Amino acid sequence: MTAGLESVLAEAGLKIDPGKFLRLVADAARKVSPPQPNPADYFSPAQRQVLSDVGLDLSAYDERETDPRASTVAARAVFADSSYSVAETARLLGVDASRVRHRLKEGKLTGWKDKGWQLPAWQFSGGAVLPGLDAVLPALPEDQPPLMIAAFMNTPQPDLEIDGKPVTPRQWLLAHGDPHAVAELASTLGTAA
Repeated sequence: MTAGLESVLAEAGLKIDPGKFLRLVADAARKVSPPQPNPADYFSPAQRQVLSDVGLDLSAYDERETDPRASTVAARAVFADSSYSVAETARLLGVDASRVRHRLKEGKLTGWKDKGWQLPAWQFSGGAVLPGLDAVLPALPEDQPPLMIAAFMNTPQPDLEIDGKPVTPRQWLLAHGDPHAVAELASTLGTAA
C-alpha cells in the first residue's frame, strides 16, 4: 500500500512521507464529525419537521454509502500538511519567530492553533506575504474555518477577472489586483447567495 500511496502523493505534488500523511488523515478524521451521524439527532422535532417539509433528507447514514466525511478528511490532511509552523514561516519570510506571532496577533497573518500555530501556505508567495493581504484578512468572517477560507482563496471567482478569465483571489492579489475587491467577496463567506 505504501508504494501506491507514494505514487498518489507524488501525482498530487505532495512531498510527504506516506506514514506521516496517514497520521495526518487519522488526525483529521478524529476532528471531523462522528462516524455514521444521524442528522435528525441534531434537531428538535419541530426543526426536523420544517427541514423535512422543505425536502431535506435527514435519514441516517447508510453503511453501503461512501463515508461522506472522506473528502473532508482528505482535504484537512492535505491542508495541514501544506501549512507552516511559526518557525517555518519565520524562515520563509526571513524574520524572527516572535515577529510572526506578532503579525498573527495583529491580524496581518492568519492561522490556527493545533499543537502550535499553523499558517496556511496560500497567504505566501516567493518568500513574502501576498500583496494586499492586510486589506483582505480583516474582512474574513471570524466564524469561517481555515479550510473554507483556503478554498475561497484558491477557487476562481467570477467577479475577479484577468484577461477575461475568472481567477482565484490568490491569483488576483499576486497580479496586484485591488485587494478591496477580494475583501468585499471574502466578507460574504458563509452567507446565503
